[in-house]
Amino acid sequence: MITNKKILITGGAGFIGSNLCDYFLKNNNTVICLDNFSTGYRKNIEPFLTYENFGLIEGDIRDLSVCKTAATGVDYVLHQAALGSVPRSIVDPITSNEVNVSGFLNMLIAAKEANVKRFIYAASSSTYGDSESLPKEEDVIGKPLSPYAITKYVNELYATVFSVTYGIETIGLRYFNVFGKNQDPDGAYAAVIPKFVKQLINLESPIINGDGNYSRDFTYIDNVIQMNELAMEVTNKEAVNTVYNTACGDRTTLNDLVKYLKEHLSKYNSKIKEIPIIHGANRVGDIPHSLASIEKAKKMLGYKPEYRLEQGLKESVHWYWEKLK
Repeated sequence: MITNKKILITGGAGFIGSNLCDYFLKNNNTVICLDNFSTGYRKNIEPFLTYENFGLIEGDIRDLSVCKTAATGVDYVLHQAALGSVPRSIVDPITSNEVNVSGFLNMLIAAKEANVKRFIYAASSSTYGDSESLPKEEDVIGKPLSPYAITKYVNELYATVFSVTYGIETIGLRYFNVFGKNQDPDGAYAAVIPKFVKQLINLESPIINGDGNYSRDFTYIDNVIQMNELAMEVTNKEAVNTVYNTACGDRTTLNDLVKYLKEHLSKYNSKIKEIPIIHGANRVGDIPHSLASIEKAKKMLGYKPEYRLEQGLKESVHWYWEKLK
């Protein structure tokens, strides 16, 4: 267990970042949150503002001076800050590139100059692009299908170059469809699980893009926290300066996902069970199927996902019901 360290979490007011802040604060670490609140929310970190071991820097990773200030005296950087969403990047590729590539490079430079112990960053399953191989193995990728996917692949390339050239230790975690508490159900780029949960709670019909047979490796937030901590802890040099799939290793279709959500939510309101589902057009840039091999993470980091989909959905549905009802 990581304890008594100083950890910089970029994007710390976002969904994944705020959960990381919560976990590491509870384990007696000093946590610095860097966020510009473009997609994160103050409410996510509001409980921490009175903690002596929590610091907030409101700033943008596109500003190198801000990045350098935030990284000063830090043991680890957990870089979560990014403009997520494939559709967002298709609408506005320039801003996605500025934040996800230029901002990432700024953070690498700041971490290098501050001599941080290790730089751990949020990579993405979108990097697998048009590769049809299943399960997805870290060394087999295809061509990117969106500007967002390009930016996340470029992050991996920059991390490798900085490791080789400057000696900074990096680990990339390719997140696969993460879900859980604090994930925003609103907005044009809301992720599918919180969006569907809110619609069902409001007795509205979810709209599935396509026939619903696209599949995803949905990953509960606590598994992601575990992977971040394992990436910080590992001492085997062969396990560093590489990337790992961060997932469950299970595949679920969107049709089955909605079925599971209706089952869990109908325990709170029986009317939800009867809500019809609407099917729309396939979304541009979407990967048809996503299933991770987690063998590398098991072998090199000792990863063992504690939450399977059903358990994670049960926890998430309860949290959203309490927040949204």
